[in-house]
Amino acid sequence: MTKVLIADKMSPRAADILAERGIEVDVEAGLDEAQLKTRIGAYDGLAVRSATKVTKEALESAEALKVIGRAGIGVDNIDVAAATARGILVMNTPFGNSITTAEHAIALMFALARMIPQASASTHAGKWEKSRFMGVELMGKTLGVIGCGNIGSIMADRAQGLKMKVVAYDPYLTPERAQALNVEKVELDGLLGRSDFISLHTPLTDATRDIIDAAALAKTKPGVRIINCARGGLVVEADLKAALEDGHVAAAAIDVYPQEPARENILFGMENVVATPHLGASTSEAQEKVAEQVAEQIADYLLTGAVVNALNMPSVTAEEASRLKPYMTLAQQLGSFAGQVTETAIKAVTIEYDGHVAALNTRALTGVVLQGLLAPLLETVNIINAPLIAKERNIAISEVTHDRAGDYQTLIRLTVATEAQSRTVAGTLFAGDRPRIVEIRGISMDAELGPHMLIVTNRDRPGLIGTVGQTLGEAGVNIATYNLGRTESGGEAISLIGVDDAVGEDVVKKVRALPDVLQAKFLAF
Repeated sequence: MTKVLIADKMSPRAADILAERGIEVDVEAGLDEAQLKTRIGAYDGLAVRSATKVTKEALESAEALKVIGRAGIGVDNIDVAAATARGILVMNTPFGNSITTAEHAIALMFALARMIPQASASTHAGKWEKSRFMGVELMGKTLGVIGCGNIGSIMADRAQGLKMKVVAYDPYLTPERAQALNVEKVELDGLLGRSDFISLHTPLTDATRDIIDAAALAKTKPGVRIINCARGGLVVEADLKAALEDGHVAAAAIDVYPQEPARENILFGMENVVATPHLGASTSEAQEKVAEQVAEQIADYLLTGAVVNALNMPSVTAEEASRLKPYMTLAQQLGSFAGQVTETAIKAVTIEYDGHVAALNTRALTGVVLQGLLAPLLETVNIINAPLIAKERNIAISEVTHDRAGDYQTLIRLTVATEAQSRTVAGTLFAGDRPRIVEIRGISMDAELGPHMLIVTNRDRPGLIGTVGQTLGEAGVNIATYNLGRTESGGEAISLIGVDDAVGEDVVKKVRALPDVLQAKFLAF
């Protein structure tokens, strides 16, 4: 009989749903790693929240385990790589907490506007300080939403119900989607300069880390109020503290922290800071939703093979999986490459399959391409939900197959059209299973992508390769590979440089400042 272990406290509805589907359920919350390792071998499915740590060591005993379901979004407590290596599907429930988190942000906005926590503490202490707690109205104020995805769009909708004007910064937000949400799409500097309240709703990525720092705060209106219910690390807390102390920022509300549980923090104890212990998803309704969703998803997968909200597996049959594996790697690399170099809203995506790959399950490959493309800015995107997210953002997706002879026996070409330009990248497989980049923006290339890459676009001038190498060498960056392509002698050239370690933005700026360099960016794979 199919068996599932629920290893964290969650709504009883999860166990009820699994039992109703004919699955045997055990509930054992609070297992440590050693206990989980002892118990996990007897189960086909495992349901957890955030407390249980599903480590590589624990998974070594998971002989029968087929699926791990996370009731919630984050999977930091699950070794996804180890699960993937063992052929275990990992899924989450990315949308169950959205309304609850947006409502918490709205509640914090009210708390900042009317100083409710401080006034409550004062009144409980027997004081009557009406003049001390003079607030501001929300009606007519401008709310700046950084990240207008699922939660951010709900926040925008609720704020409009309060008669606020909403401006949004989100590189992936198309004008059509902005119009549908009735928000004004702006650049980050425009949002900072116009907003009375700023609410963050973006995942923590290399592009968003420290997005609110001293430089950003200096561009905000005096008296701005800031809310962060998204991720710790988006705000440089020391810079925010300084702006709160000098009065430029009137108040801040923080629900998330770089290290959690946050027993200590430099913002704690400040009178103009409202702090909550990561309560964004903490409502009975949200917890019931994610418990129900994870139970349904686990049951569907174990009983029918249906895959929903998977983090590490496309929807393909067992027969297709072995044939598609190298193509999936290539598709993910092409999507990730395009996603990391794209900086404006995507309007259309065209994926062309030539040769041998055209006869395979290209729908699954398209999901992998879109996941790689959208992942740099969207935390909850995966192979399964990427097409839906693209549709919600009005990104036109075209899939074209060509059964024709070309320079390569198999080829995937990805074209991404944005508000600013159209960019193409193409790749093939060498020796049947080795992904290679063979074209970037129409320029022929022959490059194998490593974990750490630097892409440099420049005018084709003598000595530039040496100058780039010297700059990297002086910064202690060791070059592993150097691949170059160009349009023509003296024209535009593109270099893909493999390096041993991650390259900091300070080094990238030095490369970008070199004569004849048009663009430079660090990419991670």
